[in-house]
Amino acid sequence: MLDICLLGTGGTMPMPDRALTSLIVRYKGKNILIDCGEGTQIMVRKSGFSLKKIDTILITHFHADHIAGLPGLLLSIGKSERTEPVKIIGGKGIKEVVKSLCIIAPELPFETKCVEIENKHEVFHMGELRIESLLLKHSMTCYGYSINLDRQGKFQPQKALSLGIPQRYWGTLQKGENVELNNNTYTPDMVLGEPRKGLKVTYCTDTRPCECLAEFAKNSDLFVCEGMYAEEDKFEKALANKHMMFREAAEIANAADVKELWLTHFSPSLNNPEDYADFACELFEHTLIPSDLQKTELNF
Repeated sequence: MLDICLLGTGGTMPMPDRALTSLIVRYKGKNILIDCGEGTQIMVRKSGFSLKKIDTILITHFHADHIAGLPGLLLSIGKSERTEPVKIIGGKGIKEVVKSLCIIAPELPFETKCVEIENKHEVFHMGELRIESLLLKHSMTCYGYSINLDRQGKFQPQKALSLGIPQRYWGTLQKGENVELNNNTYTPDMVLGEPRKGLKVTYCTDTRPCECLAEFAKNSDLFVCEGMYAEEDKFEKALANKHMMFREAAEIANAADVKELWLTHFSPSLNNPEDYADFACELFEHTLIPSDLQKTELNF
């Protein structure tokens, strides 16, 4: 099960009624945060998710509305009495950026471990979760992220019996661990069926559409994608600033065959984004124009 909360839906600057775009994902008591603009720690508190349990922070890029809230967030995490390290993943230069920002957040009670993304596509692991990054198409280096909870195949008792594996070892194999018995090694793949569909959440902002984005988001249970502009007369502005239109996000969702699309990162000039829902829904029916603190729970 993945618990998800879109903390804010705004782009460029926080507004009185719209926080900056950020996503938090909870799995087995640990939280992953994507992006951290000004005031993100306030929205985490409002969401009911734990600051202390933020284990990993994924930064899409170094524009202020996606990272300037990091010192305040880290200080708030420190006040929650966390002592375990916090991992921060981002593009080249993340170590220097975090070091500079943290000049105003010295003496944190935990270590920050920065990991630089070096390639267009990389894979990271956080326990059972598999995190993928993809280089996007923005005015500076920017990455999208997919958080995957893979699901192994069903345990097949007949296979275990045919191999002579005593029942007391079945649970070990089901957990993905090997069993050493009578000078033989039994591996989980010997007794499990084909992997089943797991859970997948993909988050992409800020970017223009790019060829590999639909493949990256393919079969996502939830696709959170920027829709900075809605009206067609803003298309030239989207091109110039390397952002995305509602309809473009919907086209990607359709091509990727996702279950649900949440638009986000709305322009400050877009006062009522829900009024433009049809710009996306006509192309992809399962589109939501979310409000801040929009939540969902994904289950197998």
